[in-house]
Amino acid sequence: MNSYLRRAVGTALLGALGATTLAACGESDNGADSKTVTVVSHDSFVVSKSVLDEFTKQTGYKVKVARGADAGAAVNQAILSKGNPQGDVFFGIDNTLLSRALDEGVFAPYRAKDLDQVPTELQLDAAKHRVTPVDTGDICVNYDRKYFADKELAPPQTFDDLIKPQYKNLLVTENAATSSPGLGFLLGTVGAYGDDGWQDYWKKLKDNGVEVVDGWEQAYNDRFSGSGGGSGKGDKPLVVSYASSPPAEVVGVKPQPKEGPTGVATGTCFRQIEFAGLLDGAKNSKGGKALLDFMLSKKFQEDVPVKMYVNPVRRDAKLPEVFTKYGERITKPATVAPEKITENREQWIKSWTSLVVK
Repeated sequence: MNSYLRRAVGTALLGALGATTLAACGESDNGADSKTVTVVSHDSFVVSKSVLDEFTKQTGYKVKVARGADAGAAVNQAILSKGNPQGDVFFGIDNTLLSRALDEGVFAPYRAKDLDQVPTELQLDAAKHRVTPVDTGDICVNYDRKYFADKELAPPQTFDDLIKPQYKNLLVTENAATSSPGLGFLLGTVGAYGDDGWQDYWKKLKDNGVEVVDGWEQAYNDRFSGSGGGSGKGDKPLVVSYASSPPAEVVGVKPQPKEGPTGVATGTCFRQIEFAGLLDGAKNSKGGKALLDFMLSKKFQEDVPVKMYVNPVRRDAKLPEVFTKYGERITKPATVAPEKITENREQWIKSWTSLVVK
């Protein structure tokens, strides 16, 4: 299984804003180098070398990547260093955390070229262009096909299914306070049941034996029975992951199976949008703008699915066959308005923690 299966991005959402060590790799150690563009990101940011080489060929800039462990920690670090950033471009802030960075003034406005190729519903900062949408992924419950076939039990497909007796003690999810997939799943239930219904839903889910672990790695690799191409060591046949996780389970498998070992409960999804932005105070703002333009090019966009296992945002970007054959396209994910997330995020997490964890 591909080691970059999305998303091993445990997110320290409410944790202390402690210093984060950024592990850099690239061609230069000097962020002020006018020929170097430094990208600050989380540890799931992966780009093909040939794609970065193409950027260098087109612009003359080389790219240095400074990874800040997970998405939440990287965002925290960007906020702490605003005005004196550790790079030129930040990649990896999503719609669940976007308002926090925008309110803190982390990004400088820039309208990337080819933005007109991106659907308007993905342009959450279209009025000010402080961030550019780069990819999308749908956080959904995945299921172990073999488990349900052996039990002659239909896999669940909706949030309502997950609280039915036949699925008792089968689901593992990530902590909404410490994991971005966990928070996305919580927001999905808020979108599905509304302000007055989501807490009652979680009471029922808790009564039905949902297990909560800290992060995606633990949930998917340790507790899910369907990971590792169907040879997972866990005993939970249901896990919160991504609609794009099944394709990663068949990469490198020969011969290719008719269907992947894992499936997606398509009625349990919440759409995540990931953005990049020019950091305010960037030493190489010209190079940063060139990189933002390049991130919306077809070359970069068509590299996104095979390296980070999420969907490109550009309309005309082609998906690889492994995505179209084994993945799920979610047409009606649960959604929550960004301004509503901004207003309620921390209170929802506190209420969820009190209700489900404590």
